[in-house]
Amino acid sequence: MGDRRRVFSREFKLEAVRLVTDGGLSVAQAARDPGSRESALGRRKKQLAADPEEAFPGKGQLKTQDEELRCLRRENEVLRQERDI
Repeated sequence: MGDRRRVFSREFKLEAVRLVTDGGLSVAQAARDPGSRESALGRRKKQLAADPEEAFPGKGQLKTQDEELRCLRRENEVLRQERDI
């Protein structure tokens, strides 16, 4: 059977990134402690630095700005189809 993907909460991700930024640990050391991968922790650190308020929105969730863009694109497509009819 395939490996199940591990799911981490937003709080867990924030704490792991804090170990690196505030705790003075390297990404490799911080990844070993909670058991996550070094590449994932590095990616999370970049996401948090880029957008601290909306980092890690959750499984299947989009950031507010991305959700709005998706809705506008969908509306735009509907309007194009109506215009063409």
